[in-house]
Amino acid sequence: MISRRSMLQTASCGFGFLSLQALLQQSAGASTERTTPQLARAKRVIFLCMSGGPAQMDTFDYKPQTGNKKHPGSVFEFQQRGESGLWVSELMPETARHADRLCVINGMYCDTGNHAQSFLQLHTGEKLRKRPSMGSWISYGLGSENADLPSFVSLNAAKPSVYSSEFLPTEFAGTPIGTNGEDMSLATIRDISGNHLPAEVKRSQLDFVQSMNRDHLSDRNGDAALEGVIESMELAFRMQAAAPELLDLSNETEATLRRYRVGKKLSVGTCRPTDFGRQCLLARRLAEAGVRFIEVNHGGWDQHKNHRRDLKANCETVDAPIAALLEDLAARGLLDDTLLVWGGEFGRPGLVPDDGKDETGHNSKGFTFWLAGGGVKGGHVHGRTSETGDRAVEGKVHFRDLHATILHLMGLRHDQLTYHHGGRTHRLTGPEDAKVVHELFA
Repeated sequence: MISRRSMLQTASCGFGFLSLQALLQQSAGASTERTTPQLARAKRVIFLCMSGGPAQMDTFDYKPQTGNKKHPGSVFEFQQRGESGLWVSELMPETARHADRLCVINGMYCDTGNHAQSFLQLHTGEKLRKRPSMGSWISYGLGSENADLPSFVSLNAAKPSVYSSEFLPTEFAGTPIGTNGEDMSLATIRDISGNHLPAEVKRSQLDFVQSMNRDHLSDRNGDAALEGVIESMELAFRMQAAAPELLDLSNETEATLRRYRVGKKLSVGTCRPTDFGRQCLLARRLAEAGVRFIEVNHGGWDQHKNHRRDLKANCETVDAPIAALLEDLAARGLLDDTLLVWGGEFGRPGLVPDDGKDETGHNSKGFTFWLAGGGVKGGHVHGRTSETGDRAVEGKVHFRDLHATILHLMGLRHDQLTYHHGGRTHRLTGPEDAKVVHELFA
């Protein structure tokens, strides 16, 4: 007699679909409100994650030399851009064209200058223990806009903490597409396609598997994990039609591919060939299709040496694709309810003048994020760092505050979006105080 496990492993709608349980989400109509509803300014988030620590004083936080004594500061030229006069570095000329859409936070700070801990805190609110990521919390709170697609997708992820649902139900975990430097042109959702059988035969196979699952469920009434398996297998079947077409860029024009710099893989120093343009174009398509949270990753901003060379390469990689994404979202009427978030796990101190070195370190006490769309002020700067950029001195915004603000823009109360686990109630912003930064809102 064939075992149930063996049958699942060999059926075309079997174990491959079970592995997708963590990648799938309930439809919006079936989602449950997890918090007191409030007016949402944004429907979805695109998080442009620059891991390694972008140098804020050479991108969006201008620190010119003043007075008679030289101090660490900006080593690239800046110019005031747009009607707002927002200061933007020469390294970001394409993004600078959208200066009046950017809401720059120059008063960011966090708890540690260690990469692993700060990166974890950026994504989960917790710097030491594993916790659900921000995308998972938003999926848990809001559900999906599209029943045939996952509500949370992570592109080019390097660490599972980026897309983990941890103690939240696995249906709220992110779908990783491309991991650890995988060629993004080949990256896809695993086990999502198969042409070895006609669709009607696959449907029959799945019906057979599901009948056994439901029989099994009848003996285990209220088994949430098994119910999740049954539902995720149904959603996975529908994804076979929706997802492959969505990830196929062959129907995009050559002009669009050029604007996004698709296929360009610059590799200089710490700058890694991540095909960032393909990620941004996929993010636009995923946003259009109703994916709730999309993370786009570009690593390599940890340039301790050869600061000027490596920072220039990183900015060249992300600048045009980000500008194309902003342009397309605005042209398609999506920017108003799509919140873009740009930043990394911390910033960097300025170069020491005249010491002959081209080296920087880590700075968790003062750095920059920017937001765009989704109900925030355009052409606006919030907060300020000191003259040397070493620490935030006005309008300080912690990661907890950033998380609370993002949830608020999505119509979620950060203090009410909770989950009981391990004998206590958890939330993305943790047990400490977090504030919504209302000054950022249009």
